[in-house]
Amino acid sequence: MATKDVLWAEGHDETVEVNQRALIDKVLARYSGEFTVFRELLQNSDDASARAVEIRFETEGFLARQKMATEGDGVEGTGSVGDGGSKQKLPDLKTEQVHQWTFKNNGIVFRDEDWNRLKKIAEGNPDEEKIGAFGVGFYSLFSVTEEPWVTSGGHWMGFYWKDKKDQLFARRGSLPAQEGAHPDPWTTFQMILREPAPIPPAFDFTRFLVSSMTFMAHLSEVSVYFDDRRLVRITKDGGKPKDIPEIEGLKPTSPKGIMTVKSIQTTPIDIQADVVRWVYEVGSEKPQQNKAVKSTAQQSSSGGFFSSLFSSFGSSTPQRVLTPQLPLPTPEADLMEVSSSSVRLTIFSANVEVKLDKKLSTELLRSTKKNPPSKLKYELIYTGKPEYDASVKEEEKGRFATGSVFQGLRADLDGSGAARIFIGHSTGQTSGIGGHMATRFIPTVERESIDLVDRHVAVWNKELLYVGGFLSRSGYEREMAIIREKWNQSAATDGPGGKPDPEIQGWLRDQALHAMKFYTFHASTPSSLVSAEMEQAFFACAQNRPFPIMSTEGIRDARTVRSSNPTFAAFLKRLATLPDEVATGAPVMIAALRRQRMILDIVFDDVLSELQARPLEEPEAVGCLKWWAAQHKQGRAPPAERARLLDAMIVSLGGNVVALSTIRMFLNAKKTGAIIPTDGPLPNHLLPVALSRYFDPDVLATTFPWQEFGIFDWLQHILDPSVSTRDPAHDVTLSPQWAERMLQVLTRGWPNIPKAQLDEIVGIIKPKACIPTSAGLNVPDQAYFASVNLFRDLPTVTLPSGNLVKKDMEKVLFALGVRKHVELQMVFDRMIKTGDWTIIDLVKYLVSVESTLSSEELQRLKQTSAFTMEDKSVSSARTGGKAPRFKAKDLYEPTEALRELKLPIIDWGTEQRWRPPSDEAKFLFSLGLKRSPPLGDLLKLAAGPDAEVRPKALKYFIDNSTKYTSYDPYDFKDLAFVPAIGKMGSHLATPLEVYTSSEWSMLGFAVIAPNWKEHASTKFKIREHPPTARLVSALESSPPPDQAMARKWFEILASRIPEFSNSEQSKLSMLPFVPAKVGAGEKATVKYLRPGECYFAGTSTVEFHSKIFIFVDFGPRANPFLAFCGTKQEPSVEEIVQILLSDPHEFFELTEGRDNYQHELKNIALNRRQISQASLTRMRRAAILLGSRRVRKSKHPKPNDADLDVDEEDWDHEYDLLRPDQVVIADDANSYQLFGDSVYSAPQDDLLEGFYLELGSGRLSRLVKEEYSSSKEIPNATKASSIRHLILERLPLFLHEHSQSRLKVTLSWLQEERNFVVRSFGRLSVTRSLRFGSLLVSRPVEASAVARWDRRVLQLWLATNTEVDMYEVSTSMCRTLFDSPKASEILLFMTILSTDLRSLKRRGYNVDRILRRQKEDAEKASKAAAEERERLLASAEKDRAKGPAVGTRGAELPVSDPSSQQEAAPGAPSQSGDPPLSSPTDASSFPREKSSLPPFSRAPSSNVGNLLKKGTSALQSMRNKIGTKVDGETSRVLLDGGGLRPHHGQSSSWSQPPPSSGGKVTPLSSIDANVQTAIKACSEEKSDVLRTRQQMTTVKETENEGYCDISGRAEALDAIGNIDEMKVYLSPDVPERETFMSVKHDGLLRFINIIHPLCDVFELSKKTVHIFSDQTGPLIAFNRNGSLFVNFRYYEAWRPQPISLGGMLTYFSLAHEIAHNLVQPHNSEHEFYFSYICERCVASSRTLPLVPNSL
Repeated sequence: MATKDVLWAEGHDETVEVNQRALIDKVLARYSGEFTVFRELLQNSDDASARAVEIRFETEGFLARQKMATEGDGVEGTGSVGDGGSKQKLPDLKTEQVHQWTFKNNGIVFRDEDWNRLKKIAEGNPDEEKIGAFGVGFYSLFSVTEEPWVTSGGHWMGFYWKDKKDQLFARRGSLPAQEGAHPDPWTTFQMILREPAPIPPAFDFTRFLVSSMTFMAHLSEVSVYFDDRRLVRITKDGGKPKDIPEIEGLKPTSPKGIMTVKSIQTTPIDIQADVVRWVYEVGSEKPQQNKAVKSTAQQSSSGGFFSSLFSSFGSSTPQRVLTPQLPLPTPEADLMEVSSSSVRLTIFSANVEVKLDKKLSTELLRSTKKNPPSKLKYELIYTGKPEYDASVKEEEKGRFATGSVFQGLRADLDGSGAARIFIGHSTGQTSGIGGHMATRFIPTVERESIDLVDRHVAVWNKELLYVGGFLSRSGYEREMAIIREKWNQSAATDGPGGKPDPEIQGWLRDQALHAMKFYTFHASTPSSLVSAEMEQAFFACAQNRPFPIMSTEGIRDARTVRSSNPTFAAFLKRLATLPDEVATGAPVMIAALRRQRMILDIVFDDVLSELQARPLEEPEAVGCLKWWAAQHKQGRAPPAERARLLDAMIVSLGGNVVALSTIRMFLNAKKTGAIIPTDGPLPNHLLPVALSRYFDPDVLATTFPWQEFGIFDWLQHILDPSVSTRDPAHDVTLSPQWAERMLQVLTRGWPNIPKAQLDEIVGIIKPKACIPTSAGLNVPDQAYFASVNLFRDLPTVTLPSGNLVKKDMEKVLFALGVRKHVELQMVFDRMIKTGDWTIIDLVKYLVSVESTLSSEELQRLKQTSAFTMEDKSVSSARTGGKAPRFKAKDLYEPTEALRELKLPIIDWGTEQRWRPPSDEAKFLFSLGLKRSPPLGDLLKLAAGPDAEVRPKALKYFIDNSTKYTSYDPYDFKDLAFVPAIGKMGSHLATPLEVYTSSEWSMLGFAVIAPNWKEHASTKFKIREHPPTARLVSALESSPPPDQAMARKWFEILASRIPEFSNSEQSKLSMLPFVPAKVGAGEKATVKYLRPGECYFAGTSTVEFHSKIFIFVDFGPRANPFLAFCGTKQEPSVEEIVQILLSDPHEFFELTEGRDNYQHELKNIALNRRQISQASLTRMRRAAILLGSRRVRKSKHPKPNDADLDVDEEDWDHEYDLLRPDQVVIADDANSYQLFGDSVYSAPQDDLLEGFYLELGSGRLSRLVKEEYSSSKEIPNATKASSIRHLILERLPLFLHEHSQSRLKVTLSWLQEERNFVVRSFGRLSVTRSLRFGSLLVSRPVEASAVARWDRRVLQLWLATNTEVDMYEVSTSMCRTLFDSPKASEILLFMTILSTDLRSLKRRGYNVDRILRRQKEDAEKASKAAAEERERLLASAEKDRAKGPAVGTRGAELPVSDPSSQQEAAPGAPSQSGDPPLSSPTDASSFPREKSSLPPFSRAPSSNVGNLLKKGTSALQSMRNKIGTKVDGETSRVLLDGGGLRPHHGQSSSWSQPPPSSGGKVTPLSSIDANVQTAIKACSEEKSDVLRTRQQMTTVKETENEGYCDISGRAEALDAIGNIDEMKVYLSPDVPERETFMSVKHDGLLRFINIIHPLCDVFELSKKTVHIFSDQTGPLIAFNRNGSLFVNFRYYEAWRPQPISLGGMLTYFSLAHEIAHNLVQPHNSEHEFYFSYICERCVASSRTLPLVPNSL
């Protein structure tokens, strides 16, 4: 193959053509600003160092006159502003059409490189000092003209579109030289307008020129002409620059270190504008108020330059606002009158040094086509306050409504967007602050905004924006420094700490406000990032420098200035705050400072600082306390800060200084303040009344840590010895008058004093001799009221004022201890000791003075032993001395019931009868006299030694149970007071040891005595039954002595089963309490067993179990308790296996023979699922299996190898217990006849054979290998032909009789000549060899018939030397055609082969019908196969015409006769000789329509979409295969015995749901929701997890019931492993289970490769689908609680079928089972969802995995 270099050398060049007109249009389309042409030409003029520029707008008439004058050598003059015939009638500038624009500058004339660059697009000016960068500015002229004309330095260049098409050409030449004339200094651009139009708005154009000249480096004069009349002349004159001193703390270097500000200068500039009235008259009226100018991005037009001249341009002039035009000027006005105006500006210039790395410099050169400058200037126009005010005043008194032409240069203090970024000239980008800025920003190509998109250009521009922020901060700092200096100078005249005059303060405040507003950063447009970056730099460049701002204290650092707050004005006099004028005048700046955390609100520390600096006067202190109270109310007054506030606060009151940190209390003027005399002594920690009177007492109490100064506090203070001793006049123990005044205060305040304080007040006054009495000042408890006259010498209360003691004071005095009665001790001393008073007399006196007794006296009376006890022995001893006295609480009231209990009774006497309701009795009860014994004492009496008292105590307890409701038997668990009967007979027991139910005495528990049983549960709260824990303990400590007693015990315990806990049940199961007889007769003994060690008698079916296990029977009422404890009905299989494994031979002996042993083995085999895996593993290694071997009887000699025909009675059998691998399954009768004496075989029982196989025994047929030998073949033997015909004729009869027998191939396949061949030989012999372990035995035998597979052909060999034995034919054919045929099936087939048809008919075979049906089915199958081939051929031709189908493997559809394809038949045998896979039986064996799929045709692999494009016919066809009623009979699923079970009844079409019973149709969303629920309900199979479906919406279309049903279920399956993350299960009847996964590995992978894509189609998790296989059974698939299972056996049978039938039927099987998640039975509802799921997934255009036949 030729290389690229070779191909390149052989090629030829072609030019790349550019549509230059389209290119220029696209370039100019980006220019959206107004006056773009003049902006570019002005910039080019300044780059050319031009000092003057002339702009001329020329009409067609003027050009004609000029041409005539030129031809006539006339000279057109220019003149001054207004010259040119002002007396003539002037045209309307807004409507007069102009035909040509001319632009002239007197800069450097064009050089050759300039001429060359002029005709190149996008080359740009490489001079780094020039503004032009992109090389497209000149081409802006094409926005107004088609052919621009340029003259300069004696040369000219014209541009034209060649042939008026799209290619632009330039023509250059020299101007004719005029003799004696000086060279023309002007460079001229002539633009003949594409379409005549008025001049640009003259006034707006003038403002544009004024703004554009401001930052021009060289341009100082611009003149504008209309024809020959000069309309405008603008001149600029710059002053001398002045350096600004460097400001410390400002960072001059940009963040990336690219730019460094070296110095800053200020330069004054004067601009004068001479404008004729004509311009003002056509201008727009000045707006009434400032309005924000919209961004140029919003004003730009989409029409581009060629749509119109200016009407579509957005405004770049800051001042222009489109408003209605003024009417035409009046004729009297002189439109050529010149109006002159001027403005002075200050320009801040930063001289910047640039240092770029090589990479960035290269990138900028690539972007701008020039090297970036090493030095540059950054300029800012600043308008000071005086200049700004002067400009505003001049405009207000201006003559014209349009305003000033300098309005665009005035400071933009309101952020309206008038201040712009200049890049030599104005751009559409606003600066965000009050002044214009100019520097070497790199703009976008249209030069309307700054480029912040390009990665490298953005770095340059952002560094410049930092310089802009730095320059702004420098200017701001300079202005604030000037204001600070003036403030300080003015304040110095007022002395230290003074302030300037208020008028001067206002003037300086306005200066500062102007600077703040000027340097406020508003959002810039169109890019807000410009002002944001500069604002960030404005603050970031001076992070460590104070930010100056105007405050009430002058220029201060913003961090020390606080926002003004009127709340603090009352007491913060020296804190610098923000003036209101500044806060409201510069809100944006203040907000920015707040964001920077510079200006903060007044905080607590600010208050604290001023309080620490000076004491507060009374009004200031009140204001401060009120502020703190407000803070507290708002929840912003933490206690810690309050403490700091009070510590710092000092108040000056009348020369006295009070520190609020010492204050602890305040006087409540509304309460105690009106009572407590303030002329007496008051504590120093009391808040001065001068302050507290301004506050609500509640506020003081809740806000400050002060308490209300109460009477108790006042009493404490005046009674303090340190206070009272200093002033005797105010000492209550010396001055009766002050004592009386104290009592009066106490009396007035007494009702409002809290109870707790009353006690304390009494406590501090009682020791003081402060009560005025007739005997002087006495302590209260030694003074008596005047009403006490029991004794005449008592000191009674007497006030010095002579006033009587009224009720209120009497109450106070009584509380203080003044007595209303004589002291009890005095009474005892004077009266009782004389013996004149009895107990009744004493009690009556005490009752009379009870109301005057204090609580202390009553308490003392309770503790006084003043009462005698009723006792005969004591009464008899009274004569010898005084009777002993007791306290009232130690005695009982005198009642008969209490006397019977022998309790101590009060001696009431006989003079007056005892009455409990009397006052005397009540008084004694209050002193503690007992009315009934306490519960504990009463029960101790019941448990005491006095037998007479015990029953009376119990009776008293029962009769008075309402008094003892708190009785709890657990409180007296150790007190034996309950009469009980138990092991010890009658005795006293504790309430927890005795029970009410008498049956428990049998188990050794105590029960209550019968005479007290009535009150056992209600009064004594005795339990009916013992707790289960005690029952367990009883069984553990004392099990029943014999079986009879055990029976009674267990019957009682059975009633308590629900009450036992799980732990108690576990403990019972481990306790040996079951008595069982061991042994027989006299030697029988009783042995205690655990419940789990014995079994119930009468339930075991094998007698010998009683020899191994112990059986018990305690009766139907007792056995449930043992069952609860763990006794089983019979031994489990696991237990039997354990006994068997422990000693197999002993087990064999116990069974008493091989028949019983074999029976036990069958029982184990039947229940082998209950055996643990560990036991199964031991069984596989243990010699436990019964095996038998044939042994020749001794009377017969051992035959030789040739003589094996021995009668069965000549053989005996020997038996032995062997390991599973030592026993074989005799599944081949011939092999058993040959080798039965060489190996041990299993009993010929299906159950046992399966069990032996599972444990590891092998099949005899697998161990025997055959080798065939024959003599010479006899060709064309008639016997061979007749035998073949006979087999094919009788095989359907056999299959009809044994439908469960499944052919490995189809019957139709056998009928093909080449597939089934019968050959004849003279002699046949077979050598069978057995290799079993180390045993190797060979036996040659003669044979008459042998069948074998040879190269995918079934061959039957016949011997002619002997008669053909039909048994051998049957055996050979069955072993070849079927898997593991049974002997009965071989004999049946032999009978059918050897019996003529007539005899078969006599035996009941419907031969004619069976053969007729066979023939019909064959014809039908052949016809269907032909139709299917034709259909597939047509479909293939159609698909071939359309192109290859997606997913097709490219297999060709065969077109030849089916017979020619038999070599490729999928059902044919493999090359290895293995039999072919086929359906289990031929379709012709059943009375149904045969499948339309031909058995041997090959179809191309395809996706199901191609198969199902014919509508629902394929679905209906497949549904027919799954099961449809045909000819009134029940059809089977495609293959006999398989799949989803046979079903009955009429079927409905899949394309339509069953008819709805209602009038409405269920929405598809509801059906889809149900289907999604069914899919989500599928789950992984886990033994301990069952999934349930969610609520399902009923679909009316499914409510047609009852046309099909199913029965049957999946049998037990065992998981044998995983393959590709999918579980595989086997049924117990599958042979070779251990090797199944390895033998079937490839087939399982192919099956999984079908299932996994189907899971994706149905959106199923792959873990929800499982594979199972069985040996027999009708299930293709089933659904177990949401887990889906598909049968591998049927996939193997389907695999040979065409069109990947295995994949198709797996698809429909899964859909069928998913539908069962919604509907369990097979009915119309299930049919509907099954159909819907199938069609839904097909309609979703998914590709179904139809695996090719090669798999």
